[in-house]
Amino acid sequence: MSDLELLDRLDIIEVCTRMCWHTDKREWELLRSAVFAEMVHVDYTSLNGGKPADMAADELIDVWRALLSGLASTQHLITNHLVRISGDTAVATADFQATHLLPNALGGPLWTLGGHYRFTLRRIPAGWRIDGLTMTADWAKGNRQIMERTTR
Repeated sequence: MSDLELLDRLDIIEVCTRMCWHTDKREWELLRSAVFAEMVHVDYTSLNGGKPADMAADELIDVWRALLSGLASTQHLITNHLVRISGDTAVATADFQATHLLPNALGGPLWTLGGHYRFTLRRIPAGWRIDGLTMTADWAKGNRQIMERTTR
């Protein structure tokens, strides 16, 4: 593996990690500037049904902001990255565990989801950016209803 390929792999893993970090820290501007391409193909159908959608990055971030801002805290952990690079495009996969916290009087305060992501990325002048995001849920534990309470 060449030094350049190694640097690309590290950059790609960092961009995927930044997606989780900036989301958890509610750093929406950094999520937009350092993580996503202008348009993102988003597929959360394994969790929510429906169909995948092509979304402007700003629209995707607005959806996440509305959904997560009502929670007390979130922690998205991502690991076991595998990266395949082909010129200025790449595919990365990684396992994740996402814990959501909302203390409430109507059930447990935590909902944790586990599964894996498939990212597609492309290189732009500013660096690697995610232009496709498929989340596959493999398991969940706790009170999913806390997520419904954030959208009211």
